[in-house]
Amino acid sequence: MQLLKLIWDFRSPTALETAKHYEIHLKEFMTIDKIPYVKSGYEVIIPDEHAIAFIVVAKEHMIQVRDALKPQRGEYYKEEA
Repeated sequence: MQLLKLIWDFRSPTALETAKHYEIHLKEFMTIDKIPYVKSGYEVIIPDEHAIAFIVVAKEHMIQVRDALKPQRGEYYKEEA
């Protein structure tokens, strides 16, 4: 199964808190729309400047999520062993 990591970028002094909160909404959307996902989360890229929220989905669900939630970018995702 090919997986994609869809990413939303946040840049501000409160980027991390915003990314954490956005992840909650990503999971809610996936649950309500019954779209399976592999993983969700948030990461700090540059402390106090840049953070991301993300969700990992199978390629077959990417268009549905992309069109509804408009991520800034995406990348192929490989599950960690």
